[in-house]
Amino acid sequence: MATINYLTLIQFDHGALELVQKECERLAISRPLIVTDVGVRDAGLLDRLLASLPAGHPCALYDGTPPNPTESAVRDAVAAYQQGSCDGVIALGGGSSIDLGKGVSLMATHPGGLVQYAVIEGGVARIGPQVAPLIAIPTTAGTGSEVGRAAVLILDDGRKVGVLSPHLIPKAAICDPDLTLGLPAGLTAATGMDAIAHCIETFLSAAFNPPADGIALEGLARGWNSLLRAVEEPSDREARRDMMSASLSGALAFQKGLGCVHSLSHALGGVMPTLHHGTLNALFLPAVIRFNAAAPSVTADNKMQRMACAMGISGETGDGLAIAEAVRAMSSKVGLPAGLEALGVTSDMHPLIIERAMADHCHGTNPRLASADDYAAMLVD
Repeated sequence: MATINYLTLIQFDHGALELVQKECERLAISRPLIVTDVGVRDAGLLDRLLASLPAGHPCALYDGTPPNPTESAVRDAVAAYQQGSCDGVIALGGGSSIDLGKGVSLMATHPGGLVQYAVIEGGVARIGPQVAPLIAIPTTAGTGSEVGRAAVLILDDGRKVGVLSPHLIPKAAICDPDLTLGLPAGLTAATGMDAIAHCIETFLSAAFNPPADGIALEGLARGWNSLLRAVEEPSDREARRDMMSASLSGALAFQKGLGCVHSLSHALGGVMPTLHHGTLNALFLPAVIRFNAAAPSVTADNKMQRMACAMGISGETGDGLAIAEAVRAMSSKVGLPAGLEALGVTSDMHPLIIERAMADHCHGTNPRLASADDYAAMLVD
């Protein structure tokens, strides 16, 4: 049976940051913990958030979010939440800060260790509605975590896992494209390809959810047509708006599930936590597109042709080759690395990456079940 569920109240517009106080009042958050990172703080975005709150408004701050959020960072942020007698969370930043905010929302209100709430440990049923209310404010256009029900976190044992529940969906998302105007070209490229990967992978998932398919295709069209412009013309407000819309769309469609791209990215991200998730998605996407082209659900619904139409790709697309090569070319145009070797990934890492990919929560929702040999081929594509 298909479950179709959209729950986040989304404020989307240039200047939407002004609505933070209104959303705090609606959610009865009087003492928020602001979760962010040093880069966002140094870029002046934290000051802009604080300026949108009434003078003297009580709040606590945690700005130690790492590039890939960890269980240790969750503990530190929960300590700040408790010391500040907080009653809600405002996550300001990219997917890392928002995912860390979800971790705080969960662990400030639930007992035990983080591991017991991981999807692969049967943790979905252990997450209750008593989570702290969360307002998510993205400053990148990539993960879409502001409307997603999952947080991806690295456990103390090194595994990069999904913690997933409808209770973790932020109660409000404030999507202000103006917050992305100062984003560097490299980060714009990596997060933008992340959004495109989300739209493609969730569209290809076999789950029956036509509304999500339509949202994913719309997001793909906007992202594909705007990414290069956003990289080359960083002050283009229309391109920034469309990239944030693409990011939002991909995440709204997440409830269909993802697949091998994310299984591999999660696995490698746990092995090498400094690697950017969006960059990894861009690298794995071409091989996975070709692998999935033969899946019965993909061929039955003409999904390759429908994606090609959204991306403006003509010619024979049924085998996925033209789309895969277009993705590879786009990654090159926006300046992303051409292969895993450029990131320092060596062949001796492959067995552990494959082992973790096959255990990842995204492995089972790929439209075509991948074997260890299939993953090995994707890693050397």
